[in-house]
Amino acid sequence: MRAIFVDCTDELARVIEARNLPVPDAIRINQGNPTEAALIAMGSEADVLFVEHTVVPPSVLDACPSIRAIIFMGTGAGTYVDLQDAAKRGVGVYTTPGYGDRAVAEHACALMFSAARKVAQMDRDIRSGVWSPLGGLQLMGQKIAVVGLGGIGACMADLAAGIGMEVAAWNRTPRDHRAFVADLDEALENASVVSLHLSLTPETAELLNARRLRLPARGFILVNTARAGLIEEPALFQMLAEGQVGHAALDVFPEEPLPAVSSYRSLKNVTLTAHAAYMTDAAYKELWLRTLNAYGKL
Repeated sequence: MRAIFVDCTDELARVIEARNLPVPDAIRINQGNPTEAALIAMGSEADVLFVEHTVVPPSVLDACPSIRAIIFMGTGAGTYVDLQDAAKRGVGVYTTPGYGDRAVAEHACALMFSAARKVAQMDRDIRSGVWSPLGGLQLMGQKIAVVGLGGIGACMADLAAGIGMEVAAWNRTPRDHRAFVADLDEALENASVVSLHLSLTPETAELLNARRLRLPARGFILVNTARAGLIEEPALFQMLAEGQVGHAALDVFPEEPLPAVSSYRSLKNVTLTAHAAYMTDAAYKELWLRTLNAYGKL
């Protein structure tokens, strides 16, 4: 089957070339961020689309009846493809979970440390000519609520335990993990850090609502490397203003790239990264190999 990778990033292209990873003859790689018109042009020549970060609307499938499968390079495909619409058309949508568990968990830890020690704020101050040393939170002995105990969440729980944090980890279904807590409210109660590691579904949308954002300790650190829709955004802004959320360290946003006019840009008590948690050479290699494996099974 003919396949087109519609939106290969420069970083992944570099890893494929540098590590001499296989690219079967039937696969064409397109680098960049395609418009809908470009997606249609590519899709009209393909049976399978590889998609890394681009939304594929139903109009593309309308115009490209040859497409029989979409391999989403990651998890949470429903954010990028209308799964019900695809199913009605007989278009299979496949994912490649697990490739970046360690990479994402390490990035979540990096955000947590940066927030705890106000790294980004001091960096901004120094660059603007202000020398103002800031105190922070020592994480050893602090409670962290890890919300979601899949591969990434379990890795995050283990990393946090490794630095001496008290870990309470919740999952929608029971997990055989020493930190598992069956009740979400109990996990959140008095936590100094909350880190999100869930897929976004109708059941998890705005899981952290205004009520739940008041359960952790006042001034807690909120880390999100999963999906922005897990948090009730107006409540988050309110809690940041009130100080209930002391710092939000975010890798995901309702709209990406972050719009030029965005409240996040003006807030001092946020640390922002550009949906990059999964981006390491090791994770990219594993992503490409898992994508090829999924393609080979079609």
